Amino acid sequence: MRDLSKSKLMAFRQCPRRLWLAVHAPELEQTSADTEARFAAGYQVGDIARTLYDPKGRGRLIDRDALGFPAVFEATQQALPQRRPLFEAAFRLPGALALADVLLPVGRSQWRMVEVKSSTSVKPQYLDDLAIQTFIASRAGVSLAGVALAHIDSRWVYPGGGDYRGLMHEVDLTGEVQERLHAVPQWIAQAQAVVAGSEPTAITTGAQCDNPYPCGFYEHCRSAEPAVEQPVQWLPRLRAQQWIEQGIVDLRDVPRAALNPQQQRVQDCHKRGRVFFDRKGAAADLAPYPLPAVFMDFETIQFAVPIWAGTRPYQQIPFQYSVHRLHADGTLAHREFLDLSGSDPSRAFAERLIRDCGKREPVFVYNAAFETARLRELSERFADLAKPLQGIVNRVVDLLPVARERYYHPSQQGSWSIKAVLPAAVPDLSYADLDGVQDGGGAQAAFLEAIHPQTAERRRSELQRQLLAYCQLDTYAMVRLWGVLAGKGKPRRIGNGLSSMNKSPTKRTTNEAHSQ
Repeated sequence: MRDLSKSKLMAFRQCPRRLWLAVHAPELEQTSADTEARFAAGYQVGDIARTLYDPKGRGRLIDRDALGFPAVFEATQQALPQRRPLFEAAFRLPGALALADVLLPVGRSQWRMVEVKSSTSVKPQYLDDLAIQTFIASRAGVSLAGVALAHIDSRWVYPGGGDYRGLMHEVDLTGEVQERLHAVPQWIAQAQAVVAGSEPTAITTGAQCDNPYPCGFYEHCRSAEPAVEQPVQWLPRLRAQQWIEQGIVDLRDVPRAALNPQQQRVQDCHKRGRVFFDRKGAAADLAPYPLPAVFMDFETIQFAVPIWAGTRPYQQIPFQYSVHRLHADGTLAHREFLDLSGSDPSRAFAERLIRDCGKREPVFVYNAAFETARLRELSERFADLAKPLQGIVNRVVDLLPVARERYYHPSQQGSWSIKAVLPAAVPDLSYADLDGVQDGGGAQAAFLEAIHPQTAERRRSELQRQLLAYCQLDTYAMVRLWGVLAGKGKPRRIGNGLSSMNKSPTKRTTNEAHSQ
């Protein structure tokens, strides 16, 4: 019998096949950048939680990395009689083990257990998580007076100076957890049976692959299933799983009467292998916004544990923008901002953006909800800049709904992200041509590496180049997409010292650029 960790038991709760693969074929797992970021946030929040629950430093960390197994179990048993806060205390039963984030002594003999999460709320899966942990710790001899979950308070504002009091919000879940304890032995037994058998290949991909967490074995499981040329998942805003359960896996086989007009349009494009483009409608949508015009895009970073005073957990902090200005005579100018100093870039970002966006021109973006939310947040932080920032908000024009309503190419596979639309509408441009940073996740990773104090200056300069090229392509892509939708074609020429942008920009070539 294997000792299954709490994480593996939770994998079983999500999908038995995921558990089997995690035990027998872990090399097949593909960990996404989002998953890595979630893990990193969890580690960081755990470190902060130890200082919050043990401000005087009297507790003990049962360091599994230093001690290894089975020494962590012995160290935990030796530490319990000392009656001081314990972190990562380890407990084991036949077939299962778990580590408690926080154990706090209560009275002479009891303990209060706190599970620490980097989320901003109590999620349903956490109750199973805590039930497994409580069951194992209790059966291992720990008398628990209560069980709680501490999560991040997203409303809290960091005052600076390393003072993180108030970051965590604790919720007592003793009653909810007790209601689940009776089921835990059965979960353990069932998980052991899965591990002891062969791979449960009868379990196919479905809704469980992303609920509650994206599964890193998805590609392995999907590759073993019959290939679907045009899966139903490509139909936008469709509950695909209900059709898959009925045996309909190809979008062309979904009854037309069950689809809304947009879904019908997408289905028609795939059936006929044709592009849908309502040229007159797109041109009419954009006609009220004459040139000159500004095309704007932001890059942001968020921290589970804020590092800059005045910011909140998971607040999207803009650190970079690209602005292209298209004049009425067809000339195109570019300005940009990037701060890699490691200091809060917000104030300088806002001031420069106000200058570069002018006062009257329409400001085109792609998915306006994101940029306008960031502008409003900056307005709240810097009251003296609120009026001009709101002025930019008032001039924002969103290209996304125009593209979604007026254009579709089968290569988009049901997506209207700019990275899906661009190669279809403007085939001579591609993010794949960029060196290094090619998407938002890559931009965030590059920013974090660039501001790290141990990053070499040469590497920082390379990351700066990659970030500038990526963000510049984002707004140039909008210019070109606007040209397609408005029926205007490419910019006639490039002005203000810019090199030709008919190819993907991979170097910082504008004399109007400014970066910190």
